[in-house]
Amino acid sequence: LLIETQGNWGDVRTGDDAAAPRYIEARLSKFALEVAFNAKTTNNQLSYDGRKNEPVTLPMKFPLLLAQGAEGIAVGLATKILPHNFCELIEASIKHLRGKKFELLPDFLTGGIMDSTNYNEGKRGGKIRVRAIIEEVDKKTLVIRNVPYGVTTTTLMESIVKANENGKIKIKKVTDHTAAEVEIIIELAAGISPDITIDALYAFTDCEVSISPNACVIAANKPVFLTVTELLKTSADLTKDLLLKELQIKLGELQEKWHYTSLEKIFFEEKIYKELEKKHETWEKVLEAIDKAFTPFKKLLKREITRDDIIKLTEKPVRRIYKLDIEELNEQIKNLESDIKNVKNDIANLTEYSVAYYE
Repeated sequence: LLIETQGNWGDVRTGDDAAAPRYIEARLSKFALEVAFNAKTTNNQLSYDGRKNEPVTLPMKFPLLLAQGAEGIAVGLATKILPHNFCELIEASIKHLRGKKFELLPDFLTGGIMDSTNYNEGKRGGKIRVRAIIEEVDKKTLVIRNVPYGVTTTTLMESIVKANENGKIKIKKVTDHTAAEVEIIIELAAGISPDITIDALYAFTDCEVSISPNACVIAANKPVFLTVTELLKTSADLTKDLLLKELQIKLGELQEKWHYTSLEKIFFEEKIYKELEKKHETWEKVLEAIDKAFTPFKKLLKREITRDDIIKLTEKPVRRIYKLDIEELNEQIKNLESDIKNVKNDIANLTEYSVAYYE
């Protein structure tokens, strides 16, 4: 989801490795830039040698962990989170924000059929079974169209050959025709029933596997075992907080812009810039005179006028001020006020704003 690839990156279904690093390229996808990177809301820390800043974590506005799944092992702890469907995760997040119940089940890139009766929301001790789809072409031939999650075509074929050698199934030949789609052809021995062979393939080979999820994550600096439902709720709440943070930053920027544009308008409209033409003893006195000239208008502004504000105004090229300039500033102020109103409205209706973001 986060990386756009080019070149041969291998195949999860066949177990083929990627080409050598010099032949492959990658860049961040548009999705990654949208949900994982925001310089304004990222908390940074010093890197190991203190020369650069690096993010503590990326502000992720999406349940990526559940979308991609994760697997790992440490000292005395292991985790196995299964992948889930992109659209289902978004629908579940919207339901959570609206206070409704939802159910989440895994979804695998490799296809197949799943029995999730004992999934138990991905808790420790839960279990799901995944099967490959086996088709009967004719009385002598079977075709496997996809592989169960975590199994490759190579390991699947090895398990079929082994079962045949152990007398669990009777087949003549197994060949791999996988290209764009998985296709493993099994030729049956004479007089063997295809239905019985299909049942035996599920029972004695990797055509059916059992997967035990175990969602162990770090929350509040401690490893905890959560359900996928709890993980999704945490993610949706975090996304809502991040969206609020972004809106507050945007509001601050708009208000700052409104303040400066209003100052500029007063500066030109009330001819305060003429203070620059008068003979003052020092530059400080010029700034004081401008500040004093602003006194009657200070109540129109939303915050104090700072020394920096005045210096910024004096750096503007003072050209002859036409009515057009003032009109333009009035237009800018009007647009800024409208934007500020919209952002405040989004903050007031944060849940609906978050839902719209997910949609």
